Amino acid sequence: MTQDPRKPPRALDTELIHHPYLPPQDFESVAPGVFKGSTIFFPDVAALRARRWIDKSGYTYGLHGTPTSFTLEERLATLEGGRHTLLVPSGLAAIALVDTALLKAGDEVLLPDNVYGPSREFARHELARWGITHRFYDPSDAGSLGSLLSAATRLVWLEAPGSVTMEFPDLRGLVRLARAAAPRPVVALDNTWGAGLAFKPFDLGEGLAVDISVHALTKYPSGGGDVLMGSVTTTDSKLHEQLALSRSRQGQGVAANDVETLLRSLPSLPLRYAAQDATGRQLAHWCRARPEITRVLHPALEGSPGHEHWASLCSAAAGLFTVELDARYTQAQVDAFVNALRLFRIGWSWGGPVSLAVPYRAQSLRSLPVPYGGALVRFSAGLESAQDLIADLEQALQVLKGRGGRGAE
Repeated sequence: MTQDPRKPPRALDTELIHHPYLPPQDFESVAPGVFKGSTIFFPDVAALRARRWIDKSGYTYGLHGTPTSFTLEERLATLEGGRHTLLVPSGLAAIALVDTALLKAGDEVLLPDNVYGPSREFARHELARWGITHRFYDPSDAGSLGSLLSAATRLVWLEAPGSVTMEFPDLRGLVRLARAAAPRPVVALDNTWGAGLAFKPFDLGEGLAVDISVHALTKYPSGGGDVLMGSVTTTDSKLHEQLALSRSRQGQGVAANDVETLLRSLPSLPLRYAAQDATGRQLAHWCRARPEITRVLHPALEGSPGHEHWASLCSAAAGLFTVELDARYTQAQVDAFVNALRLFRIGWSWGGPVSLAVPYRAQSLRSLPVPYGGALVRFSAGLESAQDLIADLEQALQVLKGRGGRGAE
């Protein structure tokens, strides 16, 4: 479009910035458009003063949302079965947002003893420094939560299954107890393992639901091991506004290119989750038959802690499981076993295409006594061939027993 001859000419540098051309608005493609911007223009002062972003009726500033981030938030709300979703920079940021938005000095938060480690540390350090107390309940015993609920309890965290040790709790029983308390605390669930696919946190049956579901999108929704992002979802508009305003005051935002990556990965999430679920179960069953392994912790396996609760609620499982090695093996032997793995790489996180393994000392993860005497190794099944992964485990177990292979000493 050339310059309108009826208007006085402008310098080229001005024209490049204030060019009159606007593209037509009817472009539609598989991939949503990627909108980047901090400053967002308003047509007039009245619009600047009146426009709202919390209900996604308009745009005010890049930190508060763009068409790209709003699109991902809406799709994630559908995935989780909620109404409102907020994006934050990581899964831990999602947990921290819930804690800081809902708690104040003098309040108490209750955490399952098998809670995600960084959530435990956030409570022990930041929350404690701000005068917010925390206590741990036994997630395998709903009565343990009931005995700790008090007038100061404002937030109850759930995790299904527990981090590393994979116990699947009685979610319905825990939610029922929390809802019966007075005053009624907010119930928040870390739903990263379920990924919105294994079960619906806002429809647990029997009229029960959590108030908030947080999700480390870094894991299965991303699927590539290359994006850090988290989400906070709820069905309650008032609670959503409280969380959204706190996010705004904390300056939490996400990058448009990261949102683009999530939008591209999201359609394949059910396929990837199902494939990694199948591989994880195959590996877990194989491990169960090995004499070097005392116990396999996988919610979908009979005999695993909380299996009956998983079976009553879930239709799927993540490709994540933990093995307890026989107590006769030293930590050095266990570390040599992990070092000897060739396809399983050593690294934090899970949900990506590459299988991962990390060794743990059981008691270091918990505040309450643990029933695990041997060392633990958590495995995350990637998208490799299950038979190739089994062969990798087979050769590494020879190192555990001290019979050759890479990593033996």
